[in-house]
Order: sequence, then C-alpha cells, then structure tokens
Amino acid sequence: MHQDVARLVVSCDDRPGIVAGVSGFLFSRGANILASEQYSSDPPSGQFYLRVEFQLEGIAESRTAFEAAFAGEVADPLQLQWRLTCASDRKRCAVLVSRYDHCLVDLFWRARHGDIDADLALVVSNHDDLRDEVERLGVTYHHVPVTRATKPEAEAAMLAVLEGVDFVVLARYMQILSGRFLERLGVPVINIHHSFLPAFPGADPYGRARERGVKIIGATAHYVTEELDAGPIIEQDVARATHSVDACGLERIGRDIERTVLARAVAWHAEDRVFVDGSRTVVFES
Repeated sequence: MHQDVARLVVSCDDRPGIVAGVSGFLFSRGANILASEQYSSDPPSGQFYLRVEFQLEGIAESRTAFEAAFAGEVADPLQLQWRLTCASDRKRCAVLVSRYDHCLVDLFWRARHGDIDADLALVVSNHDDLRDEVERLGVTYHHVPVTRATKPEAEAAMLAVLEGVDFVVLARYMQILSGRFLERLGVPVINIHHSFLPAFPGADPYGRARERGVKIIGATAHYVTEELDAGPIIEQDVARATHSVDACGLERIGRDIERTVLARAVAWHAEDRVFVDGSRTVVFES
C-alpha cells in the first residue's frame, strides 16, 4: 500500500475553486483521498495551504504523467505552487551533532521504529566523541573539526558530504552556520534549542535558571535562517518545575523536552506537514 500512497501539497493566493479543482482531479483519476487538511491565513485574500494524502494504484510509476496532467488541468489555471511526493520516496536526512547525544540517539530510535518516515543517512560532527555509537548503527560518521580560523574550510567540507540530502537536522550542533553555507546547502535545516533564550544564552543556562527560580522548562524546534535562532518555529513544548529541582534536574527535564519537540518537528517535515508562511509556519499535525 505504501507504494500507492502520495501527497499533494499546495500553496497559493486564496481563491474559490482550489479544493474542488484538486479533489475533482483526484476523483477523475480514480484516487482515494486518505487525508485532507487546509488553511487560509486571511480568507478570502490571504495565502491558502492544502495537504492531500491519497491512494492511487501505480502512482509511483505513473508520476510523470500524473504531474503533467495536474499542471495542465488544475495547477496552471488556478496558479498553484505545488509539489507531489510519493510515500515510497523517503526523504534523505543528515544529522549534525556536537557532544550531546540525547537528540541524536532518540532520532535514530524513532526512525528505526517507524515514528520518523525518513532515512537518517549520515552524521556530521565537529567532535569525534560519538563516532562509535553512530557507526554501531551502520551509519556513516564524518568528523569535521571547526575553529574560528578554519570555519570557511570546515563548511566547504561539510557541503561536500551533505550533497544529495533532502534536509538537515541540528541535533544539538553547537556551531553557528553562516548565511553563505545555508545558501549553498539549499535545503531546509531544522534546529532545536532550549527556550531559555534569550534570557539565559551561552554556558550553564540551567544553573542560572535555577538561581532565578525558573518554573517552566521548554524547547523550540525551528527552521534555521541566517539570523540566529530567529527562523520560523515548527514546534514548542514546556514542562513545569518546582523549587526543589536542582540544576541537574532542570537539565534532565530539558533533555526530555528537546527530544520530543525535535522528533515531532522532524516527523512533520518528513511527511510534508509544514508550510513556511513568511516568518511563521502552518503545521498540519494529524
């Protein structure tokens, strides 16, 4: 069945007839719609977003003809921006990590058990600490050291090994990626960080949060842009803490939230559930 499932994602200026045009086309081809979600940012003059998952026998083999027909009959007349993905074509993902392994290990566990519909193809790190753990999983590990003096050369080396991936996940990669790197990479990059920013940036945020009596621990997953930690937010979550929790306890809570928030963001991206709407996102979670 997976071979016969595809996703059609659409974004365009809101206008009448979009849903009718898409669903009518799918009906005419004998497709069975499995799920459909839509959103307008400001009806009837805002941006319209649509995600349709459908089953159609042989869609993977007939994809080119299907796309040509959809463009001519629906997309071009309605001026749609769109793309078709077959569920059998799993996205290829690279994971960047430094020394913290909790997000990295969690992503591989979820991918192994089918919770993330993507191939975690390789790992890149500025340290060699996690090589054995990654290679035991049968995954290629690239050690690319980074210093302030060697950053251009390091980013060039990373671009070489990242060629061909569909998206990148920063699973606590403690380096800032330059705008030039992001431009040349040309694929989405998802980052995770604790939600103390900007209150407690830098080293030992949990220790300073404990000193201030912080009662909520959170994490944010977002797309990476050249402006540090300012990209469109995909997912967030929080957990409460009491006065009795020490800094280590706060950090344990934070690690748990980082794992789950990043995993949800990666899973949603892999399933084409996330649309970037200016500086924010539209996320079809179910």
